[in-house]
Amino acid sequence: MSKRDELIAKYATDLKDKCGVNADMDLLTKVTIGCGPSIYNKDAATVSGSDDKELATVKNNFLIKKLGLSDGPKLDAGIASVMETYGKSNRNKYRAVVYYMLTKHFGKESIY
Repeated sequence: MSKRDELIAKYATDLKDKCGVNADMDLLTKVTIGCGPSIYNKDAATVSGSDDKELATVKNNFLIKKLGLSDGPKLDAGIASVMETYGKSNRNKYRAVVYYMLTKHFGKESIY
């Protein structure tokens, strides 16, 4: 099993255990691949749900640039909803899991 496959399995477990979501493994794999090498960097692999600068980066680089959404209050509400689902007390919010849930939240699976 490759390192990426191990991480994808870990993300699927995180989705099930922490978010109560049964992952669409095909989509989760594509989102993880889309994250590129950041998944292997301990700091870049996670998203800080309490850091406004980090959340702005998620909004600009992922929601607006990658998913092609227009900026507006719906994006902030979507991010807040995902962070709430993932659990505010959960310190390790994996970037691939957050991106997967945002993709599902906004119905943008077709991008992948």
